[in-house]
Order: sequence, then C-alpha cells, then structure tokens
Amino acid sequence: MHNLPIITQDTVVFGLLMLILGVIFYTSSLDNKGFKTFYKYVPALLLAYFIPALFSTFGVIAYKVKDASGLTIHQSQIYYIASRYLLPASLVLMTLSIDLKAVFSLGSKALIMFLTGTVGIIIGGPIAILLIALISPETVGGVGVDAVWRGLATLAGSWIGGGANQAAMLEVYEYNPAKYGGLVVVDAVVANLWMGILLFGISKNKAIDKWLGADTSAIERLKNKVITFAEKTTKTPTLTDYILMLSLAFGAVGIAHFGAGFLSDYLTANFEAVANPKSFLSFMGSSFFWMITLATVMGIIASFTNLKNLEGAGASKLGSVFIYILVVSIGMRMDLRMAFETPMLILVGIVWMAVHALLLILVAKLIKAPYFFLAVGSQANVGGAASAPIVAAAFHPALATVGVLLAVFGYVIGTFGAILTAELMHYVSP
Repeated sequence: MHNLPIITQDTVVFGLLMLILGVIFYTSSLDNKGFKTFYKYVPALLLAYFIPALFSTFGVIAYKVKDASGLTIHQSQIYYIASRYLLPASLVLMTLSIDLKAVFSLGSKALIMFLTGTVGIIIGGPIAILLIALISPETVGGVGVDAVWRGLATLAGSWIGGGANQAAMLEVYEYNPAKYGGLVVVDAVVANLWMGILLFGISKNKAIDKWLGADTSAIERLKNKVITFAEKTTKTPTLTDYILMLSLAFGAVGIAHFGAGFLSDYLTANFEAVANPKSFLSFMGSSFFWMITLATVMGIIASFTNLKNLEGAGASKLGSVFIYILVVSIGMRMDLRMAFETPMLILVGIVWMAVHALLLILVAKLIKAPYFFLAVGSQANVGGAASAPIVAAAFHPALATVGVLLAVFGYVIGTFGAILTAELMHYVSP
C-alpha cells in the first residue's frame, strides 16, 4: 500500500498552498538585488506551479493516493473547488473590462497558432510511435484492447480538447481499462512539464518575440486599452466594492453551474449524438464545458454594462488571485515520481509534445506570430479551459478571455481531431 502524505487535511493543505503563494509574492516584491535577479530568471507564476509539485513529490501533500489494487484511498478536493468555483469566478472578473471588438481585432494569427497546435498533436502521435518503435517496439505495440495506440488515442483527446474528449476516446477505442492508468500518468507528467516550460517562456517573451520578428502591437493595444480604462475608473475599493465583485463573480458561478447541469442533462437526454460517448458531439454533454462557456458569456455581457467600472476597484486583480490559487492546486496534482512509473511511455509523450512544440515554433517564425499566440494556442489544445486562461492571464489579466475562447474551440474539434490521430497511429503501429 502507498504511504499517505504527511498532510492529508485539505484545510491544512490549503493553508500551506496559500503560505507558498504569500512567500513567493512577498519575496518577488522586495527591493533586494538577489531576489530581483532570481525572479528575473524564474517567474513567480512558475514557482507557484512547481513548489506545490515538489511538496507532492516528496510526500508532504498529495492530490491522490491509491493502494496496490488501484483503489483511491485519499483524494484532495482543493483542485475540484478551485477549478469549479474559482476558475469560473476569475473568468467573470477578468472579462468585465474586456473589449470584445479589440479581442477579435487581434487577427487571424491567434487562430492559426491554435490550429497549428492541433496539427502538431495530430501528426506528433504517429511520429512518436515511429521513432520509439525503432528503439523499443514493445512500448508502442500490443494487440486487441491492449494495443498501445488505442491508449494513446485518449491522450490525443485530452491534448486537443479536454477531459470529455479523452473519455470519448476511451469509449471509442475500448483500451484496456486496467492499463489506462499508465496513460493518465503520461498525460499528467508531460502536459504539466510542457506548461511549466511555457510559463518560463513568458518571463522571456520580449526576447522571444524579437527572435520571432513578431508584431505585438494588437496585443499591446488591447492591454493598454484595459489599463487606461482601469486608471480612468480607479478608486480605493470599499467593502461594498468587494462584496459587489464577489457577489457578481459567485452569483455568475451559481448560474453557470445551474445552467451547465440543465444543458448537459437536457442535451444528453434528448440528443443521441450527445449521449453517445463515441460521437464527436459528446463534449456537449460535459457540464464543465457548459460551466466555462456560460461564465465567460456572463462576463462578456457584464462588460457592456456599468458593472465594468468594477475594474477600477480591482476586479481583474481579484480574478488573478483566484487564478493563482488554481495554479497552486494544479501544481499539487503533479507528482514528479510518476515519471518513473512508465518511463518509456513518458518518452513517447515527450517526443509527441516535442513535435507539437517544434511545429508551433516553426509556424510562429514563418508568420511572425507573437509568443502569446504560441503559448495560448498550445495550452488551448493541451491544457484546455482549465489552464489556457492561466497562461493568457500571465501576459495580462485582460487576455484571459482569449485563452477561454480558443479552449472552447478545442472542445468542439477535440473528438474529431483525436479520431484522426488515432487512425494515423494505428496505421504506423508495429
């Protein structure tokens, strides 16, 4: 049986995660040469992501612990609360000040980079199988329900769309459930490491943009528009302002959850294409998909009213607080020891992700796309709606909506793209 972590109470774990955030932000704000140099190379967001991962790796905390039979004996609820409560609340608060017209004026490069990321996943799977087969054919072999390509199809679903698409691929290709856990490990390790690399790149985005020859003027205009509006409406926030912001955010979260439950249940009950997990429309039966969509729509609607003036009281800053709590909760899900459980499958995932990354870099260089579009386009595929807004907001809170819109698009094409990937992997499998 696996050993339980030192700290199992979520209340205590949450306190530890908040202390980690406090130390990171306090030290990064100090006028100290040593800290300034350190944070110049290691961004605060990256630390907020990896320090909880280290605590998880060394057994201080844990997201999930299973016994020898695979039965879950401990699971933290912090990530669930952060992703279902704080994520939609942050999207509402950070969308308040958005100028939707300015978002669409970012041009076609955002969509091109997103679709490039999708193509990178589609061709990366079969390329990874071909390369790994040269050194370890048994790693990517197997027959029947044990065929590894069937399991990798679930990764394609996750890395193009999200959890709903991943579940659909497990149904479509009927991979051996007893071996599915190994693919979940690959997903967690590779996707989280890639997100860490993207977050690190944000601290170097000016240098990267210079190398790419990118025109960032549209992004800067959008950011400056929001900053100017915030400065114009800025005021010392009162208790009433905080109550209004929290009321708006969590009121919208409540409506989003209610609406998501109603829509997912109604569509599943009345449309066979949605109810069938093998259908490319099965994502529409996901309550998480509808929750994110409805929260974003409500934030956009509020941005056309006087509620947008709450930005002057710090709405996007409060939204950023929720995002950082989500970041540390995602970090605690990453146990780096998992990389040693299925090392060759992890290698398949790394080669796969490398193809995705190289194609993104190549296209970004060719069309002179900013690093923002590369990072967010990638995460909208690989991380979905839970992490694309995090990466986008790291550039500026006003840009979180771009991440959400692209991630929602990922849900739409996720199952179709994953099926194409799976068939290509089947064709090249040994």
